[in-house]
Amino acid sequence: MAVYTEVRFDEANALFQRLGLGALTDLQGIRSGIENTNYYATTARGQWVLTLFERLSAGQLPYYLRLMEHLALRGIPVPAPQPDAEGSLVHRLAGKPASVVTRLPGSHRLAPDAAHCAQVGAMLARLHLAGGNFALHQPHLRGLAWWLETAPLVLPHLAAEQASLLRDELAFQQHLAASPAGQVLPRGPIHADLFRDNVMFDDTAGTDRLCGFFDFYFAGTDMLLFDVAVCLNDWCADAASGDLDETRAATFCAAYEHVRPFTAGEVRAMPALLRAAALRFWISRLWDWHLPREAAMLQAKDPVQFERVLKRRIAVPWHPPR
Repeated sequence: MAVYTEVRFDEANALFQRLGLGALTDLQGIRSGIENTNYYATTARGQWVLTLFERLSAGQLPYYLRLMEHLALRGIPVPAPQPDAEGSLVHRLAGKPASVVTRLPGSHRLAPDAAHCAQVGAMLARLHLAGGNFALHQPHLRGLAWWLETAPLVLPHLAAEQASLLRDELAFQQHLAASPAGQVLPRGPIHADLFRDNVMFDDTAGTDRLCGFFDFYFAGTDMLLFDVAVCLNDWCADAASGDLDETRAATFCAAYEHVRPFTAGEVRAMPALLRAAALRFWISRLWDWHLPREAAMLQAKDPVQFERVLKRRIAVPWHPPR
């Protein structure tokens, strides 16, 4: 969400007026993230997030935006995309495909406890169930095919031990994906990037209440368990060591299973999917770190964290308590 494309106020104002959202009163670039250009926008009618897509094409965007629309209509707290007069959710601004969505209330919880993890786990399960009848299909664009495509670009930048780890884990994940056990894991639309900074909580009632998931632009059709593993590696892990916090991880999984029980195959596959989720973000952070793009306010994230997580998931396999 760094600013790659500078947007003039008058250009953005014209888009908001065309969408019937009122005259723009404020437009501020968003510092966090690294994929798209994002701005907070304000009109008399409310607060919005304006996104210009730097890598995704206009043809890919309907999947993400219609998924958000689909989930919002089923009571999942996600940003609602705003259509134009023809019903299109994909717009154009400054020469780039763009979207305008509602801005969620609340703030991040970057040091979550078990209660936060329980709320995220239960809502993620609700999201998976709500997405079960979503009509569109699009592959998870940061899944295994992308890992295999991107690894050769980052391997020249790695030390021998790191390169060996990356090659070995790619081979392991290819074997899992092709195996009967991998093929039968439940699939559907997944968020695929549900980190702490993509969730909002609100404490105006006195206790923290989850009030939304956002940034669905890595979503795709893949194993539902991959979504769970991404969350466990972020929400339930110690940043310094990479180890899972047993209490938070068990609480997350119990809350998820209260809504959507894991299959026996998912329970068995959990250690492998935790490795897969660590590998995905190690590769993407290596790519952003060693092959950066120019952008105002760009903040590439250190890949060492997920190299550490991957090593710990290999050394200490974890299954949800039964």
